[in-house]
Amino acid sequence: MQTAYPNYYPQFRCIADRCRHSCCIGWEIDIDDDALTRWNALPAPARERLHAHISREGTPHFVLTQDERCPFLSEQGLCELILAHGEDILCQICTDHPRFRSFFANRTEIGLGLCCEEAARLILLQTEKTQLVISGDAQPDPETDAFLFLRDALIALAQNRSLSVYARETALLQRVGADLPDLSPASLAKYFLRLERMDEAWSAALQSLQRHAAAMQPDAFAAHMQGRETEYEKLLVYFLFRHLPTALDDGDIRGKVAFAVLSVRLLRALGCVHFGIHGVFSSTDQIELARLYSAEIEYSQENLDTLFDDLALGFPSGENEARL
Repeated sequence: MQTAYPNYYPQFRCIADRCRHSCCIGWEIDIDDDALTRWNALPAPARERLHAHISREGTPHFVLTQDERCPFLSEQGLCELILAHGEDILCQICTDHPRFRSFFANRTEIGLGLCCEEAARLILLQTEKTQLVISGDAQPDPETDAFLFLRDALIALAQNRSLSVYARETALLQRVGADLPDLSPASLAKYFLRLERMDEAWSAALQSLQRHAAAMQPDAFAAHMQGRETEYEKLLVYFLFRHLPTALDDGDIRGKVAFAVLSVRLLRALGCVHFGIHGVFSSTDQIELARLYSAEIEYSQENLDTLFDDLALGFPSGENEARL
């Protein structure tokens, strides 16, 4: 069995109390059976304290505090369970986050999700091309092998630096026969405002794009981003790596490629309007927008399902933007 991961993956380390958007705040934390078994073996005081904060309704999970914090997140932003018992005490979701895995017949891939600010920093600020580090042997599997061959070609196209990133996006759509209308920035914002939203900062970013789209200065923004175009290349490669494997289940390669391109174009538009308003758009700003997008879209199954359904049915065309 093979394993594969992007070349930046081994560099990831949780930054704990230095994280501005802790994954221990605002996220439901489900608890797996193995963790419950380990916790039941703890001495009585620790065991009783743990169980006092667990809900058994549905999948066992921690009951968050009134301000939506994990009950074991200290005021200093550190995990009290790790401090008391070491990292091995954690439930699986806490151990894994922000990692994701894709499973093939002869291969397992692992990556980092953009919803984590440190993962987003690693992904976006790499200047060299993304490469997969592959280890182990794989038995031939025609379906998987054909898919990986295609995805490798698409990722190579996404990293073809002889073309602008926008031209690469267009070439990707053409390569798989996907149809994605070039919607106006205001229409893009209006569409995403229709989806489920959790963070007010995400709503504010979309509303700003909707209100100020007419005042955007794409040429000035392109000049400002000169030398940083790789940030959009990295986003494009990330979305292809993460979401294309689901096409092995539903056959919707066109939709997954269209989703990758749509995601990058929205994030570019959000960056452009931010630059128009503030006169600057830093790498830190880019990381925060990518983190917000990932948390609101990639980590909402409802939003992902809506997007892929709409892409499959024919995303609103430029001639029919009014339907938005």
